[in-house]
Amino acid sequence: MQTLKKISLYIFLSGFLFSSCNQHYTPKPRGYFRIDLPRKSYQMFDSTFPYTFAYSTYAHITNDPYSPGQKYWINIRYPKYKATIHISYKKVKNNLIKYLEDSRKMVIKHIPKANAINDSLIIDPQRHLYGMAYDIEGNSVASPYQFILTDSSSHFLRGALYFHVVPNNDSLEPVIKFIKSDIRHLLNTFQWKDNN
Repeated sequence: MQTLKKISLYIFLSGFLFSSCNQHYTPKPRGYFRIDLPRKSYQMFDSTFPYTFAYSTYAHITNDPYSPGQKYWINIRYPKYKATIHISYKKVKNNLIKYLEDSRKMVIKHIPKANAINDSLIIDPQRHLYGMAYDIEGNSVASPYQFILTDSSSHFLRGALYFHVVPNNDSLEPVIKFIKSDIRHLLNTFQWKDNN
């Protein structure tokens, strides 16, 4: 009789537990680490270079270690986010078309991984500033933003944003947006120096 009571109790508890779970389980989406972004603040990069611009106070400018012969090539580094904006500069001497084509090829290399490449013209005759900005969308693109600038006669500059981590732009999206706004500020404050 004692065994029958135990079996009845187990059947009752099992039935109670299974009947009370009438909600379906839905898995939660994958989460990412919280990324704290600093307040926007800028300073001028103004030196003996043939160009000047405003850049973020939380970024560091260094010479490009891979191009020691190019004294006007720099890297704008964001150490906290493992990101770098690589800036290369060339004097124009009847070779502007070649520089433009080389830059276009660098953007086109991202087509296999890109969902979209949105380009926008940069035209500012007062600053003698002409160019193109490329917003490259896609979860695993290596460079989500690139740009070129020229005065069409003497100067050519190219910039590209890269992260020194495995590309996963879903998790990097807040940082990508944050640095893109810094690049737009750089473009809005950019000036050629005519004395070089």
